[in-house]
Amino acid sequence: MILVSSPHIQKIMRPLFHPAIEDVRPEAILHALSDPERAAIFAQIAGGGSGGTCAAFANMRERVIPKSSLSNHIKVLREAGLIRCERQGVEIRNHSRCSELDERFPGLAMAILNAYGWLPGEVKAD
Repeated sequence: MILVSSPHIQKIMRPLFHPAIEDVRPEAILHALSDPERAAIFAQIAGGGSGGTCAAFANMRERVIPKSSLSNHIKVLREAGLIRCERQGVEIRNHSRCSELDERFPGLAMAILNAYGWLPGEVKAD
């Protein structure tokens, strides 16, 4: 557990769940990337080396994604094993697990992005 403390708020934050690469299932990856918005978010994360914050994905593909939907999309991607999230202060930074995924399922995630016509980093926020 992480204790976040400020002069007005004291909050205990649960640790984020990340499956071990051995526990990542292909059906979870297929489910996570079956949604075009999630696939677009993953493509942008996979193309950015430093990892983006959730706010960077709010305006994807000419559409504003509500904060609650965005949080759910990030959760599905994380629990499927596609991304790793880490807290940095009040922000959560997102990083792809492409190299780990390619060792376990060679080319699977990139083949799905290719099916959408995207390469990592091509889908940009507005």
